[in-house]
Amino acid sequence: MSSAGKPRVRFAPSPTGYLHVGSARTALFNWLFACSSGGTMVLRIEDTDESRNRPELTDAIFEYLAWLGIDYDEGPYYQSERRERHREAVQQMLNDGRAYLCDADDNELPGTEMADGRAVRFRTQQGTTVIDDVIRGEVAVDHAQLGNFVIWRSDGSPTFVLANAVDDADMAITHAIRGEDLLSSTPRAVLVAQALGTTPPTYAHLPLLVNEQRKKLSKRRDDVSLESYRQRGYLASAMANYLALLGWGPRDGVEIRPMAEIIGQFRLEDVNKAPAFFDLAKLEHFNGVYIRELEPEELLAALAPYLESDQVPWPPEHYRPDVVADMIPLVQEKLRTLSDIERQVDWLFCSDPPMDEASWDKSVVRGKASAEILDGTIVALADCPWDPDTVKDAVFAVGEANGVNRSKSQAPVRVAVTGRSVGPPLFDPMVQHLSREEVLRRLQNARSQL
Repeated sequence: MSSAGKPRVRFAPSPTGYLHVGSARTALFNWLFACSSGGTMVLRIEDTDESRNRPELTDAIFEYLAWLGIDYDEGPYYQSERRERHREAVQQMLNDGRAYLCDADDNELPGTEMADGRAVRFRTQQGTTVIDDVIRGEVAVDHAQLGNFVIWRSDGSPTFVLANAVDDADMAITHAIRGEDLLSSTPRAVLVAQALGTTPPTYAHLPLLVNEQRKKLSKRRDDVSLESYRQRGYLASAMANYLALLGWGPRDGVEIRPMAEIIGQFRLEDVNKAPAFFDLAKLEHFNGVYIRELEPEELLAALAPYLESDQVPWPPEHYRPDVVADMIPLVQEKLRTLSDIERQVDWLFCSDPPMDEASWDKSVVRGKASAEILDGTIVALADCPWDPDTVKDAVFAVGEANGVNRSKSQAPVRVAVTGRSVGPPLFDPMVQHLSREEVLRRLQNARSQL
């Protein structure tokens, strides 16, 4: 424990790739534990792999943590800046006979002075290491399974195990909360810490994240980049809330709640060891709930990047923020991600509505009396008063005259005007934001294609 008797945890990512949702979950659980226990969270960048490190990935780590609302108390510390300290620790173990120099064929070499081009292996003694893991319980490992493992590479760099053991001790880390995939390296880290005369931290290995096939999430097979979810329009608040439930749950069973309440509920001993299913449908549900809780002004601001990007299908000069502001009460309930907004409003800004072929086939090509409905609607809307109620009544009257109920009578009209069979309420935005001439043009264009 620290001098104040409070826990000290660390999040220690490697800047060799964009932040994985599993790494984000690890950062969050460390932060939740620190916040709930009055402890300290340290950020340590494990950048000893010089061949794979990229500065922009380090910057991205800071950005992602800030996006999720995870603030750290100390750091960032850079492991690469501690190379001499790591070397001192290895030299100490060589001097104490707890490690030995070896050549390229792993043969033990005489001497105790570290030298360029020489690796160093830890001398593992017979016995068993027992780890009392907060989440997994007691884990016992026979030293015969470990062998004499490398702690210093011949290129002059420390191994992951050595650097972690030294840095955790020097930074007075009391709890190492990390992914289950690192459990196999833990006995080696414990042995190194003990050989250096330090006390290893209490370990808590979080459960693996798995996909719907219950296979470990993989960047080759699954969408695991936090940046990908942010780009697709997942709110940080929804993502953080969802990540908190991957392996842990509040005792009162309430899942969607403010982060302050999650902190108050969080207990490290309540984390379970069973694999946690990364359920995209559930994440989408969470996101929809958080979107619905936004004030209209907040939602409009959050939607702006998705409506003003160079990827939208309409010309920039056609975009009108005031139209979107009017649409928010009609579409907010329907949005599951921020990027969904494009499909809700594209028909208001595109010269021609982006046509969904399935909707066209079902509601126009095979729709009951769709040709007659389009013909009748073109006639009815040519000179009727241009207000939503009158236009709606006119469309329904055309449908009734052709033996079609209200819901089905508007279907070919909706597809002709918006390009889709589902979307926001039709008549108010159509009348308010499209001219009579434009609506008639779209209806006539659809009719000519039948």
